[in-house]
Amino acid sequence: MFDPTVFDNLKVAFENQLYDLDNLDKDITIVSRHDRMEMATMSREFRLGFTLRENAEVTAEICLEASLRDLADEILEEPEKNPGCTLRLFFYMTVEEPEMECPVIESILTQIWTPPSRPEQTLQYTYDKQQTHYQNTVEVRFDRKVNENQMEDLPNLIDHILDSLEALTTE
Repeated sequence: MFDPTVFDNLKVAFENQLYDLDNLDKDITIVSRHDRMEMATMSREFRLGFTLRENAEVTAEICLEASLRDLADEILEEPEKNPGCTLRLFFYMTVEEPEMECPVIESILTQIWTPPSRPEQTLQYTYDKQQTHYQNTVEVRFDRKVNENQMEDLPNLIDHILDSLEALTTE
């Protein structure tokens, strides 16, 4: 008999809530879904990307990860271990004037996500092309692992993501 891991339970909880926001409430549109097992390291990764239905300029993505150590600690029921997953959030958008827009983006996200850590922004562009815009990937990291004890916090977390999308699209 299959006993789901913390990773499986959190993945299903995120899927249920986000797909309800897409299919039932029609607040968001799911734009990507990746569920991977890395066979070389026996790690797992789940990513679910979405945009606001009325404004798709910014994409949010939830990334849930479990390493072999995370899974082993849980399956082997290691004493004094607190098995969990790593949760990271990404926001993808286009910027035209990084020197002006990136500090505003950082300020918006720092206000919404009272410090887990400073949002990290990575700009991409194609070399040797006339650049009019840059792809900005913003990562919000959390300083601790998540597990089923945080399950009741997921609706609040998703509300914060939606608030972030709204603030970033009106910026």
